[in-house]
Amino acid sequence: MAPRAVTIAELLASYDGLLLDAYGVLVDAAGALPGATELIDTLVRRGTRFAVVTNDASRSQATYVRRFAALGLAIAADQIVTSGSLLPGYFQSRGLTGARTLVLGTDDSRAFVVAGGGVVVELTPGMEIDAVAICDDAGTPFLDGIELALSAIIRAVEAGRRPALVLPNPDLVYPKGGGELGFTAGAMALLVEAALARRFPDHRLVFDRIGKPAPDLFLAGKQRLGVERVVMIGDQLETDIAGARAAGIDAALLAGVSRYERGAAIVPTYLLADLSV
Repeated sequence: MAPRAVTIAELLASYDGLLLDAYGVLVDAAGALPGATELIDTLVRRGTRFAVVTNDASRSQATYVRRFAALGLAIAADQIVTSGSLLPGYFQSRGLTGARTLVLGTDDSRAFVVAGGGVVVELTPGMEIDAVAICDDAGTPFLDGIELALSAIIRAVEAGRRPALVLPNPDLVYPKGGGELGFTAGAMALLVEAALARRFPDHRLVFDRIGKPAPDLFLAGKQRLGVERVVMIGDQLETDIAGARAAGIDAALLAGVSRYERGAAIVPTYLLADLSV
């Protein structure tokens, strides 16, 4: 069934709770996006349940609260679910306590790993690792980080070890503002995977993608809301929309990074032109 064009007002009339992506919906690297402040103010005033569900693994909830507040967005810590917050559970469930972990990302990214019992190693030539977490393009030099991570993984495999590879943020690009896009963690992981496939064709060395479109973030966000009738608003078909639909949640594609075209494999429930309320 083809998606139906709707407005925010129609979604608010049909659903008891909203899941909102951060980058490309509420903010970009330059600041709050058009309509975001008014939307959040409206949700708060009406008492509508909402949560921000983001693949960003570079910021803690506390960091996000401060950034949102600086942009005029009144969003509390318990209304924010990040892919980075899944890292402690990932490390604990896989017995990675004490694992020497290279983290490409920010100080907050490294704190997520430490919370799961990982031991963060410095980004240096010749380092020995048990795990690699690619969290964000910020915080470490882009090319140097990828090359050192690749070299460390190859050393581990050639020594007979299979390091854990985890990718909280599978997004390939993010909106930088002014119509410009930038590469982020998912693109970094693809480069490493391609090189590993060439070096070790008989191995399957790929990153565990724990952020969207995997279901965990969507289900955690819905659980925070505590209601059944929920809709996800996102700007990327491959992560926001595909993941929400797979998790059994209706999804509205906001015009921006992705475009829906008739016959596409990923079909949103709705098309949303903007955030106007």
